[in-house]
Amino acid sequence: MARSDKRFRETYNALIDLCSTSAPGSALPSENALAERTGVSRTVIRSVLQRLEDVGIVTWEGRQKTVLRSATPEDRLSIKDESLKPADLEGAFLEWVLRFDVPAGTPLNIAQLAREFAVTPHILQEFLASLSRFGLVERGAKGGWLLLGFTADFAVELSEFRSVLELNAIQHVLGSHVDHEIWTELEALRRAHLELEANIDTNYHDFSRLDEQFHAAINSVVKNRFASEFQKVISLIFHYHYMWDKRDEKARNAAAIREHLAIIAALQSRDEDAALAAARRHLKTSMTTLLSSLRDHRLV
Repeated sequence: MARSDKRFRETYNALIDLCSTSAPGSALPSENALAERTGVSRTVIRSVLQRLEDVGIVTWEGRQKTVLRSATPEDRLSIKDESLKPADLEGAFLEWVLRFDVPAGTPLNIAQLAREFAVTPHILQEFLASLSRFGLVERGAKGGWLLLGFTADFAVELSEFRSVLELNAIQHVLGSHVDHEIWTELEALRRAHLELEANIDTNYHDFSRLDEQFHAAINSVVKNRFASEFQKVISLIFHYHYMWDKRDEKARNAAAIREHLAIIAALQSRDEDAALAAARRHLKTSMTTLLSSLRDHRLV
């Protein structure tokens, strides 16, 4: 159920309750009053009124809205609970940030964002508190929350720290036993990259997910709780960067595929120097394209 549909159903049931407390022949309040009472737009109110008229609960002619009958339990619309799980909130929030339409320094409206992400304000507050350690948000002087923004400085620092973690992960992969599952994963990833490269003209949009899988596989070899916590946020940011930055997407993704394949080939050959060199090239490219994207969206 889309959020707009959920909002419609909730508003419909609210007006059902209003009609149930009104005698047949009673007039309903104005559209503006109904919108203010239910916290939705007049457009939603008009859609609800049309549905109420269709099922014979009200008659609606211009500004005149008259209750025809009491509603029954069968008239109510079911509402499925589609609140985001806390684990999914991180991705939803970062997606919202990385659409590049939220400037740094923006105060965060907790009530509005809670509705946007379909969570309770309490859950959102706890999430922002946990996210503050990554430097994307901070608590305001008066108790609210402030978006620090995805700035150039943030991107550089993030990329540098990502390099530290991933170069360490490359060395862990190279030190893995021959029977470790990473070698099977790398071979599957190699084939997936070759398949996407062969179909890059039509399927280049698929690279975002493949990029996420590639870096997740490399980093999965490192069993370090601190690295894992930061890698989760780093991977989400770079993943959504690829989703939202569409400039030269096909050429950029084709180049990244070749860089991934170079890393995989060096790892499979157990060539540490080549693997680290290929990883450094790829990480440098990622930082360059990320900064270029920020400049293009006038964030630097």
